[in-house]
Amino acid sequence: MAKNRTMKSSAPRKSHPVPEGYAVDPSAGNMLRFQASLPHLPVPPVSSTVSKYLETVKPHLTEAEYATTQAKASEFLSSPLAAELQKRLEARAADPSIKNWLADWWNDVAYMGYRDPVVVYVSYFYVHLDDARRRDPAKRAASLIKAMLPFREMTESKAIEPEKVRGMPLCMDSYKWLFHSSRYPVKPSDTAAKFDPTTHNHVVFVRKNKFFEVPLASPDGQELSAAELEVQIERVIKLAGDDKGVPIGALTSENRDIWADAREALLAASPLNAKSLERIESSAIIVCLDDTKPITREDISWACWVGDGRNRFYDKHQLLVFDNGRSGFLGEHSCMDGTPTLRLNEFILATLAGNKVDLGPPRSSSTASGLPQPTELKFELDAKSTTYIKEACQHFDELVGQHDMEVLHYEGYGKDLMKKFKASPDAWAQLVKQLAFHKMFNRPGVTYESCQTRKYQQGRTEVIRSASSESKAWAESMLNPEESDEHRALLFRQAVARHLQYAAWAADGQGVDRHFFGLKRMLREGETTPAIYTDPAFSKTNHWELSTSQLSSRFLDGWGYGEVVTDGYGLSYSIDDHYIRWTITSLKKDTAELKHFLAEAATETRFMLERAAAGEKSKAEGEKAKL
Repeated sequence: MAKNRTMKSSAPRKSHPVPEGYAVDPSAGNMLRFQASLPHLPVPPVSSTVSKYLETVKPHLTEAEYATTQAKASEFLSSPLAAELQKRLEARAADPSIKNWLADWWNDVAYMGYRDPVVVYVSYFYVHLDDARRRDPAKRAASLIKAMLPFREMTESKAIEPEKVRGMPLCMDSYKWLFHSSRYPVKPSDTAAKFDPTTHNHVVFVRKNKFFEVPLASPDGQELSAAELEVQIERVIKLAGDDKGVPIGALTSENRDIWADAREALLAASPLNAKSLERIESSAIIVCLDDTKPITREDISWACWVGDGRNRFYDKHQLLVFDNGRSGFLGEHSCMDGTPTLRLNEFILATLAGNKVDLGPPRSSSTASGLPQPTELKFELDAKSTTYIKEACQHFDELVGQHDMEVLHYEGYGKDLMKKFKASPDAWAQLVKQLAFHKMFNRPGVTYESCQTRKYQQGRTEVIRSASSESKAWAESMLNPEESDEHRALLFRQAVARHLQYAAWAADGQGVDRHFFGLKRMLREGETTPAIYTDPAFSKTNHWELSTSQLSSRFLDGWGYGEVVTDGYGLSYSIDDHYIRWTITSLKKDTAELKHFLAEAATETRFMLERAAAGEKSKAEGEKAKL
């Protein structure tokens, strides 16, 4: 996932200049008006990619290993096969029927064809900032839904203003998957479906593992007010009772092949099940009403990330509301990355905080009149389906039980201090991670930082390889007690500059990883895989020990996701004016120790720069006094 920019919720009502170089297609609607003129994802020169690759692997290799890798890279560069693979890839990129040479491959390999459970491996979560005015769960859930509906309207009508970065519009194609869509378990690769919002104008609540459908409009076609939604949610809570139902939703936490088989068994058990699944999958969104009251950062992060594995339906985006009024969001990642869902959540929370939502008339004794009761979506289960559900619960508990999570809400400083030192906040946070990893393992961590490539048609992400020779030199200087702060500060600046260069390459589609992926996909049957791919350095340096991504918003109180390799860490982060917050997940790989070293590294970085600045100032004053 990549960093989002400021949301402009009222943008569709404003006049917007056309960025230079972009044409407008009025027939596509406001949201997609730039879509046809967005550039296509480029194919970088092989020599450029190999050169960057060598730079990024160097800090992780011994001199002997690096010499071997250099030789294999040189061999690859001069080989006729490399030139042929590049030619094939360029031809694919030039094919007018393909909007993005990477998109279909990547969506399949990273998402639809990926068979491990979406929770904990694919989904991501947001923790909403607490709303002191809405501590009642029914009131909280009703307000979130009511604030969501204008965003749904703008998205479904394609009226919403396209996101832009530095004036350049971003691809908005994935926005169609925000509402009324679902992922489906299929072998060997999942699919997704989008439903007509006008004929499926409802939400589905999950309470005590039971599903309830509630229309978003009254029988006369009027959109429900917040008060009416609140009544319906109270009814759902009452109808669900105190006893938990059979957790159908647990099936969505399974390995995708197992879930595909289980879904077939569920459909075969009774025609009723197909109807209930269709109502769940076609809903605008799932709203999970959990019967827990999480308080601590870790507790609410766990609750938003995985819950209990039962009161969920992980194949769709979900709003999460707890019995103490806390709330969050769980993102279904297969069809879109984090920036559109962050924009949605910011819109909901910002408009509620600013009292800009038309909640409708206040609640009265007549609010409930004429409202139909929520419809419970029931299932008829046979022994086979019951066994699948029981095993899904067991598998979920085992998987989640293997995990750790720690949240570091570091209040030593934030963006304000970083900017005083004229340093990129993102590069600063990445360097703190590298120093923390050095403290734990005495070496650089192989690091993936997600960077969005949505300035290209159907663009998703590229990798910023955040560990560099410069970051390694700086981290080693920090661990060397004989090193001067002035030299450490110089190395820090060099590492920041290198990080910004890597980030710029990634954003421009000039990174290392997606290009190598594409070249390998162009191999034909009978062709030998080039030695650069089988070199141990290749697998070593894309074994993402630190999977990192930044999303920062004053409306979120946390966010996160799981690790991507068994011996690694999920390391999401946010940078505010006065704090840095990390959520750390792993398969119990000393997670608390990494949390400790992150805090220590953050503090040491600040003190080092302050001492260096004081030393430079004192030196300058001394020179001035001599004059």
